[in-house]
Amino acid sequence: MRLTRTAALTSATALALLVPTANAHATAVACGGSVSSRGIAAHGCISADKGKEGRVYTRNIKAHVVLTNSGPHAAYVDYEAFFRVVSGGHWVKVGNGRTLVPRRTTKGPVEIGSTTRVCFVVNAKVEIRVHVKPAGGAWSNWTGAATSQCQT
Repeated sequence: MRLTRTAALTSATALALLVPTANAHATAVACGGSVSSRGIAAHGCISADKGKEGRVYTRNIKAHVVLTNSGPHAAYVDYEAFFRVVSGGHWVKVGNGRTLVPRRTTKGPVEIGSTTRVCFVVNAKVEIRVHVKPAGGAWSNWTGAATSQCQT
């Protein structure tokens, strides 16, 4: 039983790292490590879309979560995401939500929130962190992902 659950979580992790977003304009979604709470595993993910407003280049940074329910019952899961620029930035909440994850399935990536940043420093590293709480459970530890904000 434990080997089956481990294999299921490992395959869900591999799948989650390869899943493109549903938004055709997104470049890609990069996912970080996994955390879990009461049978719900979560991966924090990040994407950065290029943009331009006049002469100013921007990036729309989006936080996502991929949820895996290894339990025998569907579960409601609360989640929230925070964002920061790594060099001296502080954590800012970009969104939260709640979704139903069917039993023994993986759901996502689910977009949690976004923030638009001006590209004044090329290749500034940005990161998000996500945590989840199954209904009736406690908040998990943090899972995060990072990317260079304004890649050329």
